[in-house]
Amino acid sequence: MATFLYRLGRLSFRRRRIVVMLWVAVLAAIGIGAMSAPGTSSGALSVPGTQSQRAIDLLRKEFPQASADGATARVVFEAPGGQKLTSGVNKVEVESLVAKLEKSPQVSGVSDPFTSGLVSKSGTIAYAQVSYKVAQADVSGAAHAVQTDVVAQGEKAGLKVSLGGNAVEGESASKAAELIGVGVAAVVLVITFGSLIAAGLPLLTAILGVAAAVLSVTLATHFFDLASASTTLALMLGLAVAIDYALFIVSRYRNEIRDGHEPEEACGRALGTAGSAVVFAGLTVIVALSGLSVIGIGMLTSMGLASAFAVAVAVIIALTLLPAMLGFAGMRITKSKMLTRRMKALERGEGESMGVRWARFVTRNPVKVLAVSVAGLALLAIPAMSLRMALNDDSGKPPGSTQRIAYDTLSEGFGPGFNGPLTVVVDARGSDNPKAAAQDAYAMLGKLDDAATVRPPSFNEAGDVALLGVVPMSAPTSEATKVLVGEIRDHSAALHQDTGADLMVTGLTAVNIDVSTKLSQALVPYLAIVVGLALVLLLLVFRSIVIPLKAALGFLLSVASTLGVVVAVFQWGWLKDLFGVDQTGPIVSLLPIVLIGVVFGLAMDYEVFLVSRMREEYVHGADPTQAIVEGFRHSGRVVTAAAVIMVSVFSGFLLDNEVLIKSIGLGLAAAVFIDAFVVRMTIVPAVMALLGRRAWALPKWLDRILPDVDVEGEKLRHALEAEQTVSAPEPVLARVAAGVHAGSDGHGAPRAFTGVHASGDTDVPAPAQQARGKARGLSRLKQRLARGGDATAPADSTEPKAPARRKLLKNPIRRR
Repeated sequence: MATFLYRLGRLSFRRRRIVVMLWVAVLAAIGIGAMSAPGTSSGALSVPGTQSQRAIDLLRKEFPQASADGATARVVFEAPGGQKLTSGVNKVEVESLVAKLEKSPQVSGVSDPFTSGLVSKSGTIAYAQVSYKVAQADVSGAAHAVQTDVVAQGEKAGLKVSLGGNAVEGESASKAAELIGVGVAAVVLVITFGSLIAAGLPLLTAILGVAAAVLSVTLATHFFDLASASTTLALMLGLAVAIDYALFIVSRYRNEIRDGHEPEEACGRALGTAGSAVVFAGLTVIVALSGLSVIGIGMLTSMGLASAFAVAVAVIIALTLLPAMLGFAGMRITKSKMLTRRMKALERGEGESMGVRWARFVTRNPVKVLAVSVAGLALLAIPAMSLRMALNDDSGKPPGSTQRIAYDTLSEGFGPGFNGPLTVVVDARGSDNPKAAAQDAYAMLGKLDDAATVRPPSFNEAGDVALLGVVPMSAPTSEATKVLVGEIRDHSAALHQDTGADLMVTGLTAVNIDVSTKLSQALVPYLAIVVGLALVLLLLVFRSIVIPLKAALGFLLSVASTLGVVVAVFQWGWLKDLFGVDQTGPIVSLLPIVLIGVVFGLAMDYEVFLVSRMREEYVHGADPTQAIVEGFRHSGRVVTAAAVIMVSVFSGFLLDNEVLIKSIGLGLAAAVFIDAFVVRMTIVPAVMALLGRRAWALPKWLDRILPDVDVEGEKLRHALEAEQTVSAPEPVLARVAAGVHAGSDGHGAPRAFTGVHASGDTDVPAPAQQARGKARGLSRLKQRLARGGDATAPADSTEPKAPARRKLLKNPIRRR
């Protein structure tokens, strides 16, 4: 892995113009294809295997005129103050508006409020139910235009007219979230690198990567029905991880440059080490997101696969386009004119960073730190024990929107249950007397305590399938409505025994209940699949049993505490004004499982980036505690910057109007903050300090079975060491005389060339090791300058050694 990425990095660096042109061509092709794409749908839920879905399928077959899967809209009328809709002028105006709706394109039927009993007892509120022949995503612009005209005409006549239902066009999403995320990321990157060029490269490649991913998702709508939330989640995650991946590679590239390597060589080494970590970090995110497809809900499948694709694009961009851009930046990327005095001193190797001091504090007090951290997360997780889930409806729309006004007006005029009517289907095809079976069901429904009104049965043409309506007394997302649905379904067995007919409940409320139930049941199996696959990946990366298990347990702490935060804000109402939450209620059913998938992937990102550097130091001979400190020395600052960027990107989505996106934004921001700063940078080093060498233990039989993916680049280092020894041998004394070179982080740079044995013992003393890296770096720079500026290059130039080098890199293990 490391050797391949080393070659890929050098190739992309050297052929940078070709790489950039290829990416520009790809973006142009995808963009042209996306221009004619139909676009994403609103993501209507379809849950195969549930009772509500079976009822919908039956209605589609037996009641085609009802458009069981068609879009619906509710046009709500409210009389001016002190007047009634049943009065002459207002009634005429409402009838005129209903007639206009009946002539609307794609409409299959409109219920007249005055003939269908859809006027409130006070006579001040009424509504017309509009059914469309097409699904929600296919409602045309002309149909939406008629809705808008009806609202305008009614308000001109003095009526208050509002629209609800899934056929109503929602407000376009705000782009403020993306802009805020990119702006904060730019500031953090400038502070981290002290250079506009170094800060600009991650942003540029991330924006290009996100553009490619989003355009590809849009292009895919030619062939698949994708939910609109798919694009939002892909954009959210793609932007965050693309910046992070580029940040890690650019940081490693700058360190390699400061350690004396030529730019092309530094690019290869950066991809061979940090690039390997990026590949496996990306794989964990992709596995977690792709796992959403096993749940069997189309909306979740499209969200997961679209986001996984965006992450894959981010990884490919970081491994190809970023090295090409580094080639254009050259040595200018190392100029850090905007650093503070303290940061400049740290780069010179003077003093210690905050990350190093924190790591030493944790490793000196592991028990106390671990106890405090776990106790704090346990307290945050307490609200999660009262988690209630339901799918969002128009009650979750922002205040002032037409959907929210319609929802509140209907609740006021008819009771909260009117916003969630239940459709009861009596399948009497196996009954001897279908009409008697339907009447028995009608009588049973009328006796239920929470049923406000029951509509008499209506039959299909064959007279063997009946359709009834039930309006609950309680709100659609209330526990009482859920109990009512359960009571109706419980009577199905008795009805079948008495009449031979089957009874099923459907409608948006019943579908939501079934989805919530299915998601709750899928949490544990999904968690087992995702965690199991990711543990295998981490086992390959770290070649340790304890570290993957520790990573998984830390993730569970992160998820539990994050759900606690979300419940406290969205369900309990704590700090709701601060986060822009105008109404509390059950948590959106999709959130916990989406949160688990995304957070697990991101948590493993930080685990790989931080612990892989610790392993790199450990295999190079550092003792376990020192390896922890050195891991923080090299990666602590970058992980901190990456976490701050992710928190900022996700927090920006709190400005979105949709409750689902707002809750996902808060959940992900809280999860990244908790996982990065509490779990990965506090609990992880504390546990590893307590375990010592046992943290890196791997049974010999398992060690022989597992393939060596060489994430830390050990094989690559041995290959480069052997190649440089063959091509440019130098006396040990000359190397020692060259002096000790301190790396950019204040540590000896040449750990890349220590020749560490499996036991961790080194071949030469530390000063000699430190001198060797600098001497070789200077030697290569001098040879390059000699070739470029002097026609009479020395006879021992490295030119003749190229064939030997190519032969060696084909099999870098052979010369170990």
